[in-house]
Amino acid sequence: MTLRLRRDVSTADTGTGLVLLDQAAGRYWQLNPTGALVLRMLLDGVTEPEVARTLAERHAIEVERAGTDVTALVESLRAAKVVEEAAQ
Repeated sequence: MTLRLRRDVSTADTGTGLVLLDQAAGRYWQLNPTGALVLRMLLDGVTEPEVARTLAERHAIEVERAGTDVTALVESLRAAKVVEEAAQ
């Protein structure tokens, strides 16, 4: 599954991560550097398990823990309606 930002969502890099702005709803979300990395990788087509492995290596944590965190972020972004599945 590849994610993409919804049409009305824009991003802005910050010194502390990434901000997502839903222009239609007038809401924004701030991601820390790790959340920003996860989202960028997913938007680039990297799979959730691959993202989890990258996080595990970078932060010296268990892959399972990283996978849980990646899944939680994706679920939060979907619930906020800022991402959707990209057509393949």
